[in-house]
Amino acid sequence: MKIIVIPDVHLRSWMFSRASELMRESNIDRVVCLMDIPDDWDEEKNTELYEETFDAAIAFAKNYPETRWCWGNHDLSYLWRKPESGYSPHAEKLVVRKLQELKASLENEFRLAFVHRIDNVLFAHGGLTQEFVWKHVPSRESRDAELVMDVINSLGDRAMWKDNSPIWARPQYGDIRMYQEKRFLQVVGHTPVKSIRQTGNVISCDVFSTYRDGTPVGTQEFLVLDTKTWEWRGVR
Repeated sequence: MKIIVIPDVHLRSWMFSRASELMRESNIDRVVCLMDIPDDWDEEKNTELYEETFDAAIAFAKNYPETRWCWGNHDLSYLWRKPESGYSPHAEKLVVRKLQELKASLENEFRLAFVHRIDNVLFAHGGLTQEFVWKHVPSRESRDAELVMDVINSLGDRAMWKDNSPIWARPQYGDIRMYQEKRFLQVVGHTPVKSIRQTGNVISCDVFSTYRDGTPVGTQEFLVLDTKTWEWRGVR
């Protein structure tokens, strides 16, 4: 299956329109969005931009109902009332309402989760580490990927608001063992990188983030991945 990945959005509503164009132009089967829809540098008071971006996400969800959505830390910070960098008190109620609207627009509630699996590829905002799985799933059962997905996706804020959780993990830093590395490829965002890159079994694709002055950190390409062959490329 050929997948296009929308990485961390951070109020860039145009990412959804460009992804739509790529869906029409290319032979793409499905979309995965790694979310972090709200928050960007110095935009805390720009509630119109927050609303515009969420409306674009909701419209995209309706137009492409097979899309999988992966919770990001910035999304959940509003639902769980855990303010972090970029959090907007001005947009707080709006974000909560729009996240609920996004969830309600999905044809299946399981389209929105911490971790998604398509073939032998796992998609998560930060990544699924082996340490996190062992903490929440008995070791004798941890090789059962479907069981692991069920357990992980049922966890709440006390488990998820940790550095090694699927919404916070940063496999780009240090020697971090990922879940069943020989069996699964993982696609992650969360950590800005200059270009889409694969290290071991992890593809990092948060290439749309910017510096405070608006200068792009990365190439602003979308990852296109074949989940059967694991072949991938970046497209603008």
